[in-house]
Amino acid sequence: MVIAVTGAAGMLGSAVVTRLRSDGVAVAGVDLREPPAEVADSGYRHLIGDVRDPSVLAAAFAGADAVVHCAAALPSYPADQIRSIVVEGSRTVLDAARSAKVPRLVYISSTAVYGLPRQVPTPEHHPYAPVDSYSTAKADAERLAVSYRDDDLILTVLRPKTFLGPGRMGLFAMLFQWAHEGRNFPVLGDGGVRIQMLHVADLVDAVVTALHAPADTANDTYNIGAAEFGTLRDDFQAVLDAAGHGKRVVALPARPARAALGLLERTGLSPVYGRLLHKLMADSYVDIGRAGRRLGFTPRYSNQDAVLETFRWWRARWSGPAVAASNGRTSRDPWRQGVLGAAKVFF
Repeated sequence: MVIAVTGAAGMLGSAVVTRLRSDGVAVAGVDLREPPAEVADSGYRHLIGDVRDPSVLAAAFAGADAVVHCAAALPSYPADQIRSIVVEGSRTVLDAARSAKVPRLVYISSTAVYGLPRQVPTPEHHPYAPVDSYSTAKADAERLAVSYRDDDLILTVLRPKTFLGPGRMGLFAMLFQWAHEGRNFPVLGDGGVRIQMLHVADLVDAVVTALHAPADTANDTYNIGAAEFGTLRDDFQAVLDAAGHGKRVVALPARPARAALGLLERTGLSPVYGRLLHKLMADSYVDIGRAGRRLGFTPRYSNQDAVLETFRWWRARWSGPAVAASNGRTSRDPWRQGVLGAAKVFF
């Protein structure tokens, strides 16, 4: 069996490649970056290129039994880049898969397609309700992907919640750094909202299951998230407790804090994007019942398991060479905190 993976050097893509190689599957990966060291072996072929380049995809997909499309933009990208990578990149991937006569494709979407849903837990039949450039692009790309589903292409859509695990940095690096330095950590309001997350290993399990599922099961759309999750305060406090400094989660007045962070985001002084500010003000979790019934998906990790394992990985890395902050191009890098980095002296 040969499987092609786009975004193969990213956090999710490299986890998928590592799992497939451990299962004895030959893999062709595509990414703009060099492959991570953990996936460099004789059964892995890496092509450096853009998912919007048909020639690169043709070389990667030739002879493939399936494609896992992990490549994507992040919400921190400029709007035009998000649309180009997410929508046009997906179109190029789908066309290349069809041209190469690949029989199966697993498309990694996002629960961002629901926007800021009023219905929680949110089921798969909830309508698309995008609220920003990122969620709009993800919704449009998912519509496009489903339109390619036919007798010649079995297409699974997975909609994961925010996933963590070894390799994840992004905005979580701010929580981890503050905890490691012995600081309190602020939350909007009292932190009592329930925010479902996901361990990357559980998402990889769902990908592998979809690759082997019968056609009528695989040709469907599934929410993927943790089954056990509490409040944001609980999850953040678990990290502070693990850091061992006796620090606490600190409540901030919700409306003034959201207004201030929104202004900082618009002026480029904060990496916290608008949809996240609104999402952190209300419960956010999806119904994973369909994935359980049809795919047999049973998450192994709770929210706290995922957050704490990621913190332990981060802390081990932090004790080594210094990790420079980036401009938010990948979730494998710590993002620049902007003015929020200076605010930590108050906590």
